[in-house]
Amino acid sequence: MNIINITHTEAFNNITKLLARFALAALFILTGLSKVEFYDATAQYMATMGVPGVLLPLVIALEVIGGAMVVLGLLTRLTALAFAIFSIVSALLFHFDLGEQTQFLMFYKNIAIAGGFLALAASGAGKYSLDQLLLKDRS
Repeated sequence: MNIINITHTEAFNNITKLLARFALAALFILTGLSKVEFYDATAQYMATMGVPGVLLPLVIALEVIGGAMVVLGLLTRLTALAFAIFSIVSALLFHFDLGEQTQFLMFYKNIAIAGGFLALAASGAGKYSLDQLLLKDRS
């Protein structure tokens, strides 16, 4: 069995899109729930970085509800684009101290996540998604 032939099959493409959706969304769902648990501390941290704490409910909603939408493959292209933008903005606002090693790594982690979401936005959710079921997006 030739690995190159396997990677060009529709089944491979749809399974990898499903796994990519789970992998990308898991991070945001978990951090969104963590922000609920540590709401006050998160709001204070945001304020120290110049971001109004009043935006925290929107951040939590994006991470938890948007993450669930990505897992389910619902409006995937639009949601993935929103997460890509969110990841870049978060990198710039919270991790732009590139002279500090941890912040440097966090900045580029966010950029890499944005890249994953851009690839998902371009390719769509695949066969195993609500997009396929409801919108007939045959990506």
